[in-house]
Amino acid sequence: MVALRFDGKVAIVTGGGGQKPSLGRSHALFLASRGAKVEVNDIGVGPNGRSEVPASAMALVDEIRAAGGDAVADTNSVATAESAKAIVQTALDAFGAVDIVINNAGVALLADFDELCDSDIRRMMDVHVMGPIWMCRAAWPHMKRHGYGRIVNVGSTAMFGMQGTAVYGAAKGGTYSLTRALAVEGEDHDIKVNTVLPMAGTVAISHLQADSALTRAQLQLPPELVSPVVGLLAHEKCPCSGKAIEAGGGKAYEVVLGTTTGYHSGALTIEDLADQWGTVVDQAGLKIAPDTLGDLRLALKPYEPAA
Repeated sequence: MVALRFDGKVAIVTGGGGQKPSLGRSHALFLASRGAKVEVNDIGVGPNGRSEVPASAMALVDEIRAAGGDAVADTNSVATAESAKAIVQTALDAFGAVDIVINNAGVALLADFDELCDSDIRRMMDVHVMGPIWMCRAAWPHMKRHGYGRIVNVGSTAMFGMQGTAVYGAAKGGTYSLTRALAVEGEDHDIKVNTVLPMAGTVAISHLQADSALTRAQLQLPPELVSPVVGLLAHEKCPCSGKAIEAGGGKAYEVVLGTTTGYHSGALTIEDLADQWGTVVDQAGLKIAPDTLGDLRLALKPYEPAA
């Protein structure tokens, strides 16, 4: 089996400076150990954005360099277009390229929907939705110009609905949709974009969740077993684009959307629909929703920016 390495490749890992155990930290160390030049980005505020659990991009860079790797630190936020451009510029200034972006940065504030304050809602949307958008926007022209790029967006199964994750899950659902669309746009430029939905025991889990059977189970899943999945999706031999891969505990699964056979009537009424609802949601014969790569390209009219 030939070792898959990243020699000559430049990777940006956002939210990479967290304390051990941390997904971003694990991804950065994995890529560096396989020869990548790594930019570790972290603003240092920890998993809930309030500096209760500090993080440090420079501390991880020092660790990578001590192990013989090549790394640089960056402390800009992913939450604005200007700061995302600055993150990419750090990689360009240090290493002259950007080949890989791991959109791992995040803040999680878990609470019932009506308990969240407006500023916390905005913070989560800025980081989890706009963060990947701005980072992809900043890196995209460079990847497109060179005809190569790998982007791994970090999602969450919270997008399917969990207690206390209405806004966090909605944001992660947006990241999934971004991945699907960018995979289509990147196809002609060898830019592959995928989503990883990690399950791992991290500082964030222990800090943000109360003790429960689920929390204790999660803490048994080391982040280091997620990083190989991220690594393959970030590699030049990445076998897919537009996929969502759930990873944890050494296992990897594809997460897909599906459609039922459903019910059809040319004279559909609300009463008819109510009577046939069991048929609408009957999952026997469930079909996987089709990939759109190469199949649904819109004929777009020339875009005119707003004044």
